[in-house]
Amino acid sequence: MTVKPGKARLVRMHSFFFILSFLFLLAAVPAHSQRGTLGIDLGETTDKFGSLSSQTAGEVRAYGQYSLLQANKDGFPNIVIGGEVDAPTDTNNHAKEYAVFGGPIFPVGNFSAGFYAEIRKIDLPTAVEDNQNLVRFNMELLEIPVVLKYKFGPDRHAFIEVQGEPEFTPRFRSAAASQAGILHPNFDYGYTVRGSLGYNFGKWFLRGTYQLRSFQFTNNPNNPAGLYNWRSNAVTGGIGLNF
Repeated sequence: MTVKPGKARLVRMHSFFFILSFLFLLAAVPAHSQRGTLGIDLGETTDKFGSLSSQTAGEVRAYGQYSLLQANKDGFPNIVIGGEVDAPTDTNNHAKEYAVFGGPIFPVGNFSAGFYAEIRKIDLPTAVEDNQNLVRFNMELLEIPVVLKYKFGPDRHAFIEVQGEPEFTPRFRSAAASQAGILHPNFDYGYTVRGSLGYNFGKWFLRGTYQLRSFQFTNNPNNPAGLYNWRSNAVTGGIGLNF
């Protein structure tokens, strides 16, 4: 079914007002019962594939998490679930990403540590070299990021958070029917590191984030001209809501 442009705009407007109303509703939740966060970051990402020139574009990251169970004095951790979406403004040269995660976080005073089991889907852009198109396979990954957070300053309002993990062999998914019978690249190694610095104002918070990611694949005919080898740097900042 085709959605007409006018109807599509109406749907987007309704969605926007629904989200706005939801955020104001959450803002009314008393601070003592806050168990989760919602936020949006804006910034830019720079991506380099193989020997191609680096490309930079705007980046939008929407994210949220919620504590299903909260830590207690018996040493039981917070059990957290959440997800995020990374959407570049230029999908011809940059990857789109979707992730859901969950895991235990152990708070100890100003410090907390834990890990997530995370499923991430990465839609890689088509490569163009010498007027030839390479439709890359999309990737699905199981990630186990270690999460460290430290609160400091007056009333512990400032915070720094670090996440990092080695990447495991992706599960490759065909992005187009033209890939039928084509072998996917052979994974070599990869890693992702992310650091955030922010300040909590009670119901609202601000944060800035830097992320570095690298994927390397074996140089063979399944990875022509190394066009699957990918290194990205993203710098974002934005506002979030505690609820």
